[in-house]
Amino acid sequence: MKEIRKVGVLGGGLMGSGIAQVSAQAGFETIVREISDMAAGKSKDSIAKVLAKGIERGKVTAGERDAALSKLSFTTDLAALAGCDIVIEAVVEDLEMKNEMWKELDAICPAETVFASNTSSLTIAAMAAACGRPDRMLGLHFFNPVPLMKLVEVVRTITTSDETAETAFEFAKKLGKEPIRAKDNSGFVVNLLLIPYMLDAINALESNVASVEDIDKAMQLGAGHPMGPFTLLDFVGLDTTYKIAEIMFDEYREKRYAPPPLLKRMVIAGMYGRKSGMGFYDYSQNPPTVNALGL
Repeated sequence: MKEIRKVGVLGGGLMGSGIAQVSAQAGFETIVREISDMAAGKSKDSIAKVLAKGIERGKVTAGERDAALSKLSFTTDLAALAGCDIVIEAVVEDLEMKNEMWKELDAICPAETVFASNTSSLTIAAMAAACGRPDRMLGLHFFNPVPLMKLVEVVRTITTSDETAETAFEFAKKLGKEPIRAKDNSGFVVNLLLIPYMLDAINALESNVASVEDIDKAMQLGAGHPMGPFTLLDFVGLDTTYKIAEIMFDEYREKRYAPPPLLKRMVIAGMYGRKSGMGFYDYSQNPPTVNALGL
């Protein structure tokens, strides 16, 4: 089993920053590659703010924050990832873009470097076929917010070696996560079950089964969920959900993965949820109020 000492994170957005933070907090030398100095700066600031909030809440000490930040570095140069033992990709859900990066990294990184994708819906096999090292390719799917969510799906393809799978599983444990083993199907375990649930909630709303508030309340109080499906949709992002649903529908051709018309209309209108300030709820007010949507 390969020992991981240095971690590369490809993409410093919401997920990439979270992955880099937990890696650095676990004591790994971590380098984040972004497309511009501005984006790299935003990633660095984002991690610093999260750690500062951790101090305020008594979850992180000042010493732990300083130790984590000392393990982090940022770059715009893909070649800077050459010395990494594992590279975790966390860029947009665009297979062509991901594969171009994997091809470039294959020429840069030593043969033993493990490649891992944080994709939430694309199959890992589609990347393994293009990366040049299919035995060293797998999925490591983290959940948002990464520093708080304990689960990591370790996704093995038909070409992933036993050593690579075990290395990734143990690495996830060292990050303080609870890893599970998943097969390489679109959506893996969580999204395979979660996406149809959220889409069903939208279909129920369009069918006038109940209101946004009552459907959310029903699933919280009746099923014990920490938040209702519409609150969850707004948290995940309606644009993100729509993209994942499209990918999964293209994979399975099953109606339960098809994005409902209302979801499509809301995404077209720029209603992405919390990130845009408007989704199934209006976040311009505190507490948020239900968006009437003209239904």
